[in-house]
Amino acid sequence: MEVRVDVREGFEKKLRKEPTCVFSDEIKIYSKMKVLVATEKPFAKVAVDGIREVVEKNGYTLALLEKYTDVNELYAAVADADALIVRSDKVTKEVIDHAKNLKIVVRAGAGFDNLDLEACTARGIVAMNTPGQNSNAVAELVMGMLVYAVRNFYNGKSGSELMGKKLGILAFGNVGRNVARIAKGFGMEVFAYDAFLTADQINASGMATAVANQQALFEQCDIVSLHIPATAETKQSINYDLVGKMPKGGILVNSARKEVIDEAGLCKLMAERTDLKYITDIMPDADADFKAFEGRYFATPKKMGAQTEEANINAGIAAAEQIADFFKTGNKKFQVNK
Repeated sequence: MEVRVDVREGFEKKLRKEPTCVFSDEIKIYSKMKVLVATEKPFAKVAVDGIREVVEKNGYTLALLEKYTDVNELYAAVADADALIVRSDKVTKEVIDHAKNLKIVVRAGAGFDNLDLEACTARGIVAMNTPGQNSNAVAELVMGMLVYAVRNFYNGKSGSELMGKKLGILAFGNVGRNVARIAKGFGMEVFAYDAFLTADQINASGMATAVANQQALFEQCDIVSLHIPATAETKQSINYDLVGKMPKGGILVNSARKEVIDEAGLCKLMAERTDLKYITDIMPDADADFKAFEGRYFATPKKMGAQTEEANINAGIAAAEQIADFFKTGNKKFQVNK
Protein backbone atom coordinates (compact mmCIF):
# COMPACT_ATOMS: atom_id res chain seq x y z
CA MET A 1 0.00 0.00 0.00
CA GLU A 2 1.34 3.42 -0.88
CA VAL A 3 2.14 5.57 2.13
CA ARG A 4 1.20 9.24 1.75
CA VAL A 5 1.75 11.13 4.97
CA ASP A 6 3.02 14.30 6.55
CA VAL A 7 4.86 13.01 9.59
CA ARG A 8 6.02 14.48 12.84
CA GLU A 9 8.91 13.31 14.94
CA GLY A 10 8.16 9.89 16.42
CA PHE A 11 5.92 8.58 13.65
CA GLU A 12 8.69 7.33 11.36
CA LYS A 13 9.29 4.10 13.24
CA LYS A 14 5.57 3.23 13.15
CA LEU A 15 5.39 3.92 9.42
CA ARG A 16 8.26 1.54 8.69
CA LYS A 17 6.53 -1.29 10.59
CA GLU A 18 3.07 -1.36 8.98
CA PRO A 19 1.04 -0.08 6.02
CA THR A 20 -0.57 3.20 6.81
CA CYS A 21 -3.02 5.56 5.20
CA VAL A 22 -3.56 9.16 6.19
CA PHE A 23 -4.72 12.45 4.76
CA SER A 24 -1.83 14.52 3.43
CA ASP A 25 -3.09 17.63 5.22
CA GLU A 26 -3.74 16.04 8.61
CA ILE A 27 -1.64 14.18 11.14
CA LYS A 28 -3.96 11.20 11.38
CA ILE A 29 -2.72 7.66 10.99
CA TYR A 30 -5.05 4.81 10.07
CA SER A 31 -3.41 1.39 10.10
CA LYS A 32 -4.89 -2.09 9.77
CA MET A 33 -8.26 -0.53 9.25
CA LYS A 34 -11.41 -2.50 9.98
CA VAL A 35 -14.61 -1.92 8.01
CA LEU A 36 -17.71 -3.24 9.74
CA VAL A 37 -20.91 -4.00 7.84
CA ALA A 38 -23.67 -4.07 10.45
CA THR A 39 -27.03 -4.98 8.94
CA GLU A 40 -30.00 -6.29 10.87
CA LYS A 41 -31.53 -6.75 7.39
CA PRO A 42 -28.53 -8.15 5.47
CA PHE A 43 -27.27 -7.18 2.05
CA ALA A 44 -27.65 -9.78 -0.69
CA LYS A 45 -24.65 -12.12 -0.90
CA VAL A 46 -23.54 -10.64 -4.20
CA ALA A 47 -23.52 -7.20 -2.56
CA VAL A 48 -21.43 -8.48 0.36
CA ASP A 49 -19.02 -10.07 -2.11
CA GLY A 50 -18.68 -6.74 -3.90
CA ILE A 51 -18.11 -4.87 -0.64
CA ARG A 52 -15.49 -7.42 0.40
CA GLU A 53 -13.68 -7.03 -2.91
CA VAL A 54 -13.46 -3.24 -2.52
CA VAL A 55 -12.43 -3.42 1.14
CA GLU A 56 -9.76 -6.09 0.75
CA LYS A 57 -8.40 -4.64 -2.50
CA ASN A 58 -7.57 -1.52 -0.50
CA GLY A 59 -5.82 -3.49 2.23
CA TYR A 60 -8.52 -3.22 4.90
CA THR A 61 -10.25 -5.93 6.93
CA LEU A 62 -13.96 -6.66 6.53
CA ALA A 63 -16.16 -7.70 9.46
CA LEU A 64 -19.83 -8.69 9.16
CA LEU A 65 -22.61 -8.44 11.72
CA GLU A 66 -25.82 -9.68 10.12
CA LYS A 67 -29.31 -10.39 11.44
CA TYR A 68 -28.40 -9.23 14.93
CA THR A 69 -31.24 -9.08 17.43
CA ASP A 70 -29.64 -7.27 20.35
CA VAL A 71 -28.06 -3.82 20.18
CA ASN A 72 -25.33 -5.11 22.51
CA GLU A 73 -24.11 -7.22 19.60
CA LEU A 74 -23.66 -4.02 17.62
CA TYR A 75 -21.91 -2.33 20.53
CA ALA A 76 -19.40 -5.16 20.69
CA ALA A 77 -18.82 -5.39 16.96
CA VAL A 78 -18.26 -1.67 16.46
CA ALA A 79 -15.80 -1.33 19.35
CA ASP A 80 -12.69 -1.60 17.15
CA ALA A 81 -14.16 -0.58 13.78
CA ASP A 82 -12.60 2.28 11.84
CA ALA A 83 -15.48 2.45 9.35
CA LEU A 84 -19.12 1.38 9.52
CA ILE A 85 -21.62 0.56 6.77
CA VAL A 86 -25.30 0.27 7.70
CA ARG A 87 -28.64 0.12 5.94
CA SER A 88 -31.63 1.16 8.09
CA ASP A 89 -29.78 0.29 11.29
CA LYS A 90 -29.80 3.07 13.88
CA VAL A 91 -26.41 4.58 14.62
CA THR A 92 -27.23 6.30 17.89
CA LYS A 93 -25.07 8.24 20.30
CA GLU A 94 -24.77 5.03 22.33
CA VAL A 95 -23.45 3.15 19.30
CA ILE A 96 -20.95 5.92 18.65
CA ASP A 97 -19.86 5.95 22.30
CA HIS A 98 -18.91 2.28 21.94
CA ALA A 99 -17.03 2.90 18.68
CA LYS A 100 -13.78 4.35 19.97
CA ASN A 101 -11.90 4.02 16.65
CA LEU A 102 -14.72 5.05 14.31
CA LYS A 103 -13.82 7.65 11.71
CA ILE A 104 -16.58 7.27 9.12
CA VAL A 105 -20.08 5.79 8.91
CA VAL A 106 -21.92 5.36 5.61
CA ARG A 107 -25.63 4.78 5.30
CA ALA A 108 -26.09 2.61 2.19
CA GLY A 109 -29.04 4.51 0.78
CA ALA A 110 -30.29 8.06 0.32
CA GLY A 111 -32.05 8.68 3.63
CA PHE A 112 -29.86 9.18 6.68
CA ASP A 113 -32.25 9.97 9.53
CA ASN A 114 -31.12 6.72 11.20
CA LEU A 115 -27.73 8.35 11.85
CA ASP A 116 -27.23 10.61 14.88
CA LEU A 117 -25.45 13.37 12.99
CA GLU A 118 -24.93 15.54 16.05
CA ALA A 119 -23.18 12.72 17.88
CA CYS A 120 -21.05 11.98 14.81
CA THR A 121 -20.00 15.61 14.52
CA ALA A 122 -19.18 15.83 18.22
CA ARG A 123 -16.77 12.92 17.80
CA GLY A 124 -15.30 14.13 14.52
CA ILE A 125 -16.83 11.19 12.65
CA VAL A 126 -17.75 11.75 9.01
CA ALA A 127 -21.28 10.58 8.18
CA MET A 128 -22.23 9.89 4.57
CA ASN A 129 -25.08 8.50 2.49
CA THR A 130 -25.02 7.02 -1.03
CA PRO A 131 -27.41 9.24 -3.00
CA GLY A 132 -28.73 7.98 -6.32
CA GLN A 133 -27.96 4.30 -5.82
CA ASN A 134 -31.57 3.34 -4.96
CA SER A 135 -33.27 5.95 -7.12
CA ASN A 136 -34.53 3.80 -9.97
CA ALA A 137 -35.79 1.13 -7.58
CA VAL A 138 -37.85 3.67 -5.64
CA ALA A 139 -39.14 5.29 -8.82
CA GLU A 140 -40.31 1.98 -10.25
CA LEU A 141 -42.12 1.21 -7.00
CA VAL A 142 -43.88 4.59 -7.16
CA MET A 143 -45.16 3.89 -10.64
CA GLY A 144 -46.13 0.34 -9.70
CA MET A 145 -48.18 1.59 -6.75
CA LEU A 146 -49.77 4.21 -8.99
CA VAL A 147 -50.93 1.63 -11.51
CA TYR A 148 -52.29 -0.41 -8.61
CA ALA A 149 -54.18 2.63 -7.27
CA VAL A 150 -55.74 3.86 -10.51
CA ARG A 151 -56.93 0.30 -11.23
CA ASN A 152 -58.76 0.28 -7.89
CA PHE A 153 -56.27 -2.11 -6.29
CA TYR A 154 -57.29 -4.79 -8.78
CA ASN A 155 -60.68 -5.28 -7.12
CA GLY A 156 -62.41 -6.15 -10.37
CA LYS A 157 -64.03 -2.73 -10.84
CA SER A 158 -63.30 -0.39 -13.72
CA GLY A 159 -60.40 1.96 -13.07
CA SER A 160 -58.61 4.70 -14.97
CA GLU A 161 -55.37 5.20 -16.90
CA LEU A 162 -52.25 7.23 -16.19
CA MET A 163 -51.90 8.56 -19.73
CA GLY A 164 -52.79 12.22 -19.84
CA LYS A 165 -52.85 12.63 -16.07
CA LYS A 166 -50.90 15.46 -14.46
CA LEU A 167 -48.19 14.20 -12.12
CA GLY A 168 -46.60 16.57 -9.61
CA ILE A 169 -43.20 15.73 -8.17
CA LEU A 170 -42.29 17.40 -4.90
CA ALA A 171 -38.47 17.54 -4.76
CA PHE A 172 -36.71 16.95 -8.06
CA GLY A 173 -33.64 15.01 -6.94
CA ASN A 174 -32.42 11.59 -8.04
CA VAL A 175 -35.65 9.75 -7.28
CA GLY A 176 -37.89 12.53 -8.56
CA ARG A 177 -36.07 12.62 -11.88
CA ASN A 178 -36.39 8.88 -12.31
CA VAL A 179 -40.11 9.07 -11.54
CA ALA A 180 -40.42 11.79 -14.18
CA ARG A 181 -38.54 9.70 -16.74
CA ILE A 182 -40.80 6.69 -16.25
CA ALA A 183 -43.96 8.79 -16.07
CA LYS A 184 -43.17 10.36 -19.44
CA GLY A 185 -43.19 6.85 -20.86
CA PHE A 186 -46.76 6.47 -19.58
CA GLY A 187 -47.72 9.63 -21.44
CA MET A 188 -48.23 11.70 -18.30
CA GLU A 189 -47.81 15.47 -18.00
CA VAL A 190 -45.07 15.99 -15.42
CA PHE A 191 -44.66 19.02 -13.18
CA ALA A 192 -42.15 19.59 -10.39
CA TYR A 193 -41.23 21.85 -7.53
CA ASP A 194 -38.01 21.82 -5.54
CA ALA A 195 -37.15 24.44 -2.93
CA PHE A 196 -33.45 24.10 -3.78
CA LEU A 197 -33.71 24.30 -7.57
CA THR A 198 -34.67 27.15 -9.86
CA ALA A 199 -37.44 26.83 -12.41
CA ASP A 200 -34.80 27.03 -15.15
CA GLN A 201 -32.91 24.08 -13.68
CA ILE A 202 -36.06 21.94 -13.54
CA ASN A 203 -37.16 22.94 -17.05
CA ALA A 204 -33.67 22.28 -18.42
CA SER A 205 -34.00 18.61 -17.47
CA GLY A 206 -36.51 18.19 -20.27
CA MET A 207 -38.50 15.84 -18.04
CA ALA A 208 -40.73 18.21 -16.06
CA THR A 209 -42.28 21.66 -16.10
CA ALA A 210 -41.52 23.79 -13.05
CA VAL A 211 -44.27 25.35 -10.97
CA ALA A 212 -43.92 28.36 -8.68
CA ASN A 213 -44.38 26.60 -5.34
CA GLN A 214 -45.66 23.42 -3.71
CA GLN A 215 -49.16 24.86 -3.35
CA ALA A 216 -49.36 25.26 -7.12
CA LEU A 217 -48.20 21.66 -7.50
CA PHE A 218 -51.11 20.37 -5.42
CA GLU A 219 -53.61 22.68 -7.10
CA GLN A 220 -52.65 21.68 -10.66
CA CYS A 221 -51.86 17.98 -10.43
CA ASP A 222 -54.06 14.89 -10.33
CA ILE A 223 -51.29 12.98 -8.58
CA VAL A 224 -48.54 14.27 -6.29
CA SER A 225 -45.49 12.12 -5.50
CA LEU A 226 -43.44 13.07 -2.44
CA HIS A 227 -39.65 12.89 -2.46
CA ILE A 228 -38.77 15.32 0.33
CA PRO A 229 -36.58 14.48 3.35
CA ALA A 230 -37.83 14.69 6.92
CA THR A 231 -36.45 17.98 8.21
CA ALA A 232 -37.64 20.61 10.65
CA GLU A 233 -39.18 22.45 7.69
CA THR A 234 -40.89 19.46 6.07
CA LYS A 235 -42.19 17.43 9.02
CA GLN A 236 -46.01 17.34 8.92
CA SER A 237 -45.94 19.86 6.07
CA ILE A 238 -48.17 17.66 3.91
CA ASN A 239 -51.32 18.56 5.75
CA TYR A 240 -55.07 19.03 5.56
CA ASP A 241 -54.94 22.40 3.82
CA LEU A 242 -52.27 21.49 1.28
CA VAL A 243 -53.63 18.11 0.19
CA GLY A 244 -57.12 19.58 0.23
CA LYS A 245 -56.16 21.74 -2.75
CA MET A 246 -55.89 18.69 -5.03
CA PRO A 247 -58.44 18.26 -7.84
CA LYS A 248 -61.26 15.74 -7.60
CA GLY A 249 -59.92 12.17 -7.69
CA GLY A 250 -56.48 13.24 -6.45
CA ILE A 251 -53.88 10.68 -5.41
CA LEU A 252 -51.08 11.34 -2.91
CA VAL A 253 -48.04 9.05 -3.15
CA ASN A 254 -45.43 8.91 -0.37
CA SER A 255 -42.17 7.02 -0.87
CA ALA A 256 -40.17 9.50 1.23
CA ARG A 257 -40.70 9.62 5.00
CA LYS A 258 -43.83 9.18 7.12
CA GLU A 259 -42.83 12.17 9.25
CA VAL A 260 -43.62 14.59 6.42
CA ILE A 261 -47.32 13.67 6.63
CA ASP A 262 -49.71 15.29 9.10
CA GLU A 263 -51.52 12.00 9.61
CA ALA A 264 -54.39 13.40 11.68
CA GLY A 265 -55.01 16.11 9.11
CA LEU A 266 -54.88 13.71 6.18
CA CYS A 267 -57.27 11.29 7.90
CA LYS A 268 -59.71 14.14 8.54
CA LEU A 269 -59.50 15.23 4.90
CA MET A 270 -60.02 11.73 3.51
CA ALA A 271 -63.10 11.33 5.71
CA GLU A 272 -64.50 14.52 4.21
CA ARG A 273 -63.39 13.93 0.62
CA THR A 274 -64.25 10.43 -0.51
CA ASP A 275 -62.58 11.01 -3.88
CA LEU A 276 -59.01 11.12 -2.52
CA LYS A 277 -56.55 8.22 -2.36
CA TYR A 278 -53.37 7.84 -0.35
CA ILE A 279 -50.71 5.26 -1.21
CA THR A 280 -47.48 5.00 0.72
CA ASP A 281 -44.32 2.94 1.02
CA ILE A 282 -44.05 3.89 4.70
CA MET A 283 -46.78 2.52 6.93
CA PRO A 284 -48.27 5.41 8.92
CA ASP A 285 -48.46 5.39 12.68
CA ALA A 286 -52.21 5.81 12.13
CA ASP A 287 -52.43 2.80 9.82
CA ALA A 288 -55.54 1.50 11.61
CA ASP A 289 -57.31 4.83 11.05
CA PHE A 290 -56.38 4.96 7.36
CA LYS A 291 -57.64 1.41 6.84
CA ALA A 292 -61.14 2.78 7.36
CA PHE A 293 -60.82 4.23 3.84
CA GLU A 294 -61.10 0.89 2.09
CA GLY A 295 -60.38 1.12 -1.61
CA ARG A 296 -58.64 4.48 -1.20
CA TYR A 297 -55.61 3.62 0.94
CA PHE A 298 -52.65 1.30 0.58
CA ALA A 299 -49.42 0.94 2.56
CA THR A 300 -46.64 -1.58 2.01
CA PRO A 301 -46.10 -3.86 5.05
CA LYS A 302 -42.54 -2.53 5.30
CA LYS A 303 -40.55 0.01 3.29
CA MET A 304 -39.93 -1.57 -0.09
CA GLY A 305 -38.54 1.26 -2.21
CA ALA A 306 -34.92 0.14 -2.18
CA GLN A 307 -35.67 -3.57 -1.90
CA THR A 308 -34.30 -4.75 -5.24
CA GLU A 309 -31.23 -6.83 -5.87
CA GLU A 310 -29.78 -4.11 -8.08
CA ALA A 311 -30.27 -1.31 -5.52
CA ASN A 312 -28.92 -3.54 -2.77
CA ILE A 313 -25.73 -4.14 -4.72
CA ASN A 314 -25.32 -0.56 -5.91
CA ALA A 315 -25.70 1.04 -2.48
CA GLY A 316 -23.48 -1.45 -0.65
CA ILE A 317 -20.60 -1.24 -3.09
CA ALA A 318 -20.91 2.55 -3.33
CA ALA A 319 -20.61 2.74 0.48
CA ALA A 320 -17.43 0.66 0.43
CA GLU A 321 -15.94 2.74 -2.39
CA GLN A 322 -16.71 5.98 -0.57
CA ILE A 323 -14.97 4.69 2.55
CA ALA A 324 -11.90 3.66 0.56
CA ASP A 325 -11.77 7.03 -1.19
CA PHE A 326 -12.19 8.85 2.11
CA PHE A 327 -9.26 7.00 3.69
CA LYS A 328 -7.03 7.38 0.62
CA THR A 329 -7.77 10.96 -0.40
CA GLY A 330 -9.94 12.52 2.30
CA ASN A 331 -12.85 12.85 -0.12
CA LYS A 332 -15.99 13.93 1.80
CA LYS A 333 -18.24 14.56 -1.19
CA PHE A 334 -21.27 12.81 0.28
CA GLN A 335 -20.84 13.98 3.86
CA VAL A 336 -24.20 14.76 5.49
CA ASN A 337 -22.98 16.14 8.83
CA LYS A 338 -20.89 19.18 9.56
